[in-house]
Amino acid sequence: MAEVIKRKRDFHNVSRGWNVVLNIIAGLFAFLCVFPFLFVVIISLTDEKTLARDGYRLLPAKWSLEAYRFVFQTGDMLLRSYGVTILVTLLGTLISLMLISVYAYAISRKSFRYRRFFSVYAILTMLFNGGMIPTYMVVSQLLGLKDTIWALVLPLAVNAFYIMILRTFYSTSVPDAIIESGRIDGAGDFYIFLKIVLPLSLPGLATIGLFSTLGYWNDWFNALLYIENPNLVPLQSMLMRIESSIQFIQQNSQNSSLSMTALQSIPQDTSRMAMVVLATLPIIFAYPFFQRYFVQGLTVGAVKE
Repeated sequence: MAEVIKRKRDFHNVSRGWNVVLNIIAGLFAFLCVFPFLFVVIISLTDEKTLARDGYRLLPAKWSLEAYRFVFQTGDMLLRSYGVTILVTLLGTLISLMLISVYAYAISRKSFRYRRFFSVYAILTMLFNGGMIPTYMVVSQLLGLKDTIWALVLPLAVNAFYIMILRTFYSTSVPDAIIESGRIDGAGDFYIFLKIVLPLSLPGLATIGLFSTLGYWNDWFNALLYIENPNLVPLQSMLMRIESSIQFIQQNSQNSSLSMTALQSIPQDTSRMAMVVLATLPIIFAYPFFQRYFVQGLTVGAVKE
């Protein structure tokens, strides 16, 4: 036992030189992760003609905001799409957390009689699905959600993979003794879940919340299927339409002198990078709210004692 304790102390007592080396390696790795996005920002701020002449450079010869001016020419439509995306993301994340947390908690309890049935039911949806056409018929015809905000929220509300992650978290991080003590004190199942289980499950909920937030923010396919009203087009779908317009002008530039003139005035490459920045930058600010619990939510329960 003493030898094991000594080995643990030697492992934690890293020399000063190795500490510097490890910090440098970690800093380089962090820089490599952040650098691609910084480079995209630089390209989006580069003049289109300078980019065509000199190629991609960290310090371009001429800076320009023309790419962002071109993207913001849509005016209120872009701001409206931002509002739709923010609303869908917030509403969808809250609904997703509510449904997934309840479902995962139920199948994590050994006392639940139908635990195995609902676990298998969730896992089967990860292996098989009805397909695009039946899903479209259910959402648009059976539920009547086409051209509504709910068509962007409900199809992504429940994810079987997230259920399995949160179920494992409940099983390993919420002891049965705590739940039994609540029942002895006369608390019901919903009171135990709200007052005891959820406060102990913040790391797991934050992890699932981050996954759901990214899923809703980056979703464009559901808007392509179910949304025709221009007032309900989310950000990703709006940027995709702008990109499609640029590609259309490029493909038909040889057939029309007007298209050729329009093509020359469009910042093609820099506008694409500007779209990436506009789509990515807001969601980056969500990470600080989840960072405190994110790593713990992924690792708790990974090691079985």
